[in-house]
Amino acid sequence: MRRPPRSHPLWLAYILHRLSGLGLALFLPVHFWVLSLALTQPQQLDELLVFTQMPMVKLAEFGLVFLLAVHLFGGLRLLALEFLPWSGRQKSLAAGAVGMAFLISGTFLIQAV
Repeated sequence: MRRPPRSHPLWLAYILHRLSGLGLALFLPVHFWVLSLALTQPQQLDELLVFTQMPMVKLAEFGLVFLLAVHLFGGLRLLALEFLPWSGRQKSLAAGAVGMAFLISGTFLIQAV
C-alpha cells in the first residue's frame, strides 16, 4: 500500500497505526513472560501484581489500551479505504476513530483507578 504524503490530513492516522502496531509488538513478549510466571514462579508473579497497583503502572496500562484501540480503529480505517469508495468524510472518520480510542482507554483508566 502506498503511504500518503506528509501534507495529507490522514498522515497522522497512518503514523498512529504504525506506531501503535510497533508498541503492541514490543509489549507482547513482556506480556507472555508475565503470563509464564503464573506457571513457573507464582511468588514472583504475586510481587509483580503488587507492583501493578502503582499509579504510574495504571497510567501505562491506559497507554497500552489506547495503543490497542488506536490500532483496532486504524485497521478498520484501512479496511474502509480498501473496500469503500473514497470520500471527504474519511478524515472525520479517522478523527472519530482516535476519539473513540481515547474514550475506550479513558474508560479503562477510570475503572482501573
